[in-house]
Amino acid sequence: MEAAWRDPKLANVLYHDWEAGTYDEKWSISYDERCTTYARDRFRAAAGDTGPYAHALELGSGTGFFLLNLMQASVVEKGSVTDLSPGMVQVALRNAENLGLPVDGRVADAETIPYDDDTFDLVVGHAVLHHIPDVATAMREVLRVLKPGGKFVFAGDPTNIGNTYARKLGQLTWWLTTTVTRVPALNSWRRPQEELDESSRAAALEAVVDLHTFDPGDLERTARGAGAVEVRAVTEELSAALFGWPVRTFEAAVPREKLGFGWAMFAYRSWQRLSWVDENVLAKVLPRELFYNVSVTGRKPL
Repeated sequence: MEAAWRDPKLANVLYHDWEAGTYDEKWSISYDERCTTYARDRFRAAAGDTGPYAHALELGSGTGFFLLNLMQASVVEKGSVTDLSPGMVQVALRNAENLGLPVDGRVADAETIPYDDDTFDLVVGHAVLHHIPDVATAMREVLRVLKPGGKFVFAGDPTNIGNTYARKLGQLTWWLTTTVTRVPALNSWRRPQEELDESSRAAALEAVVDLHTFDPGDLERTARGAGAVEVRAVTEELSAALFGWPVRTFEAAVPREKLGFGWAMFAYRSWQRLSWVDENVLAKVLPRELFYNVSVTGRKPL
């Protein structure tokens, strides 16, 4: 752990190995219609199409959320997952096997992808670029393993401005929830102190593994500098993020059994409605830099 504070790659391995077994539960990840629709819509918003692509690689796959749901949505036919964390690769492959999906996996560094040139039709990633120390090198590696004309789509990374308000909202919500639940009448809503302490340690390590936030224009320039063409960055979630980050933090701070199906549907439906407002109203009048998530896409030249 002491070495991890000075080595972001080691920190990523330790943190994500630690989180692998509970990651899907923590982030409400599923492999049903809810997350399949979400993954497909995020892909379409960035890429402008829904495939199908014969063979896709996911960088920093985690438990397989993005790629496996894209496969279930028929965007991708065959998949390969990579992650710096052995624990995450193991869980991703187990999820793929349970879903009956044709997926192989390797423990791999995004800056030195262990596949041959011109291998994949598509490379994807979700919330991964901000964990990679050298994004420009990783982009060059992505273009190397893509077939000529192949596409990459990286979604779900934080913008400079979006990360600022999301972090502040999360910190405020955590403080309020853990303070109010000290009141005796609300004690049943307080998680055991050892669990709260563990969550606090995880949050502290996130400061080491979360290396970047992005300006959309700078991200486009990085992709073009690596040799990509048809590059485009899009952003999403403003009101949805202002709602979603306090909700996620509150869920992490209270016992899960206190929040039933009704709460889950309220949170999900509210996020859906606010995402609609972001996409159909706010995105038409506000600068893209204000939104929380940025996605970038491009192609390898023919």
